[in-house]
Amino acid sequence: MSGEALLELDQVTMMFGGLKAVSDFTLQVRPGELVGLIGPNGAGKTTIFNLVTGVYTPTAGSIRFEGRPIHGLRPHAIARRGITRTFQNIRLFASRTCRDNVCIAAHQHARAGLLDAVLRTGRFERDERELQRQVAELLEVMGLAAWADQPAAELPYGQQRRLEIARALAGRPRLLLLDEPAAGLNPQETEELMRLIEDVRQRFRLTLLLIEHDMRVVMGICRRIVVLDYGVRIAEGTPDQIRTDRRVIEAYLGEEVQADLGAGA
Repeated sequence: MSGEALLELDQVTMMFGGLKAVSDFTLQVRPGELVGLIGPNGAGKTTIFNLVTGVYTPTAGSIRFEGRPIHGLRPHAIARRGITRTFQNIRLFASRTCRDNVCIAAHQHARAGLLDAVLRTGRFERDERELQRQVAELLEVMGLAAWADQPAAELPYGQQRRLEIARALAGRPRLLLLDEPAAGLNPQETEELMRLIEDVRQRFRLTLLLIEHDMRVVMGICRRIVVLDYGVRIAEGTPDQIRTDRRVIEAYLGEEVQADLGAGA
């Protein structure tokens, strides 16, 4: 595989008993890319995210990040390597403030140890000031500064989605996995999210892998799209190539969605 890839999945298979959720899946994601991963429900998309982030260990195949194998590592070890994610179902600390939610994620990069914290050493105080500065910056970037001291549960749904992205960014990723970030958003919120994702990609020099069912989001911001069906990759290409691919239309998009996306325009 190419040495230029940031993330490489090579013939990855995931079995759950007799069920093959992902079959011989191969993917390369290069630095700076925004790649979409789409397909019907049950196609294996979230399973791939779980494989990349260490929730599952592949039955066969290999996963490499920055040229080093990561399959078999625990999720926290993979996060420290530079891969973080959001979830299809929001997983915030509902009773904690927005600031606390982001701080919890940011603390994995703290340099001060437990003894420093107990003794409140200068090292600890400097560490805390820097972490608080980073957290404030992330909340500002995500449009959440005004909500910083509000419990996460009190935020409108769209803002909770933004908070989850802010928390993922607090892990200082080089690769960010977004699992259906537009789920449950209204059209205006979706448009704002699309602009925000592109801004975040450029501002933090990120590489992104995106799962999303809203085809206007996928076609609008992804430069390359990979299509799964029953755990098998059936297509890969640019948005224009995907929206006119007969296999994708039959398996996933359907004629109505294809027409709505302006195929052939």
